[in-house]
Amino acid sequence: MLIKLNEVKARTGLSRSSIYAYVDKGIFPAQVKLGERCVAWVDSEIEEWVLSKVLARDAANSSTY
Repeated sequence: MLIKLNEVKARTGLSRSSIYAYVDKGIFPAQVKLGERCVAWVDSEIEEWVLSKVLARDAANSSTY
């Protein structure tokens, strides 16, 4: 399933500029071009990115104990 920018922002808490900056740096899933001025993101890739952030947090917290 594909989701639009507003949904990506809502799920990640990131701003539009942060999303595009992270895509440019290769640390966020790239958008899929649907048309001349239309893009979307793959839902599962966004979910995986969010999960990776949660897992990184949990790994960092568990190493402090």
